[in-house]
Amino acid sequence: MTENIQLPNQDFPTTTGEVNLSTLPSEWLIVYFYPKDSTPGCTTQAVDFSALKDQFEALNTTIIGISRDSVKAHQNFTEKQSLSINLISDKEEVLCKHFDVIKEKNMYGKKVMGIERSTFIFHHGKLVKEYRKVKAAGHAEQVLEDLKALQA
Repeated sequence: MTENIQLPNQDFPTTTGEVNLSTLPSEWLIVYFYPKDSTPGCTTQAVDFSALKDQFEALNTTIIGISRDSVKAHQNFTEKQSLSINLISDKEEVLCKHFDVIKEKNMYGKKVMGIERSTFIFHHGKLVKEYRKVKAAGHAEQVLEDLKALQA
């Protein structure tokens, strides 16, 4: 586990304006990275997190998705899928590099650098759990169960 990951104290553009991860008011924060808006796995993950948003909020938890897509792409994705979670546009890869989620991938026989689907749970700004090489299906439910266990 990359224990030393701190939440960066800087503003990032989202579908609802600027956000600073280090100053969010909720006790718990879930930050998840995904490769691309409107692709099958990423859609599954975003829709699942949105569907469980009320349960996460009941546990004083904010969920934020992050990819390299533009704010405009995020807004289109949010509208098309009726997403209720906030999405950060990390076009400059500041957060991607900070969380070390840019990995070499094999796309149609070509080696490319892309986002490795990853999720991080923070409690009062301290990293308490991380997931790497996440499979989209069922992941949001798994994170919710783990969060309940962490709070127990």
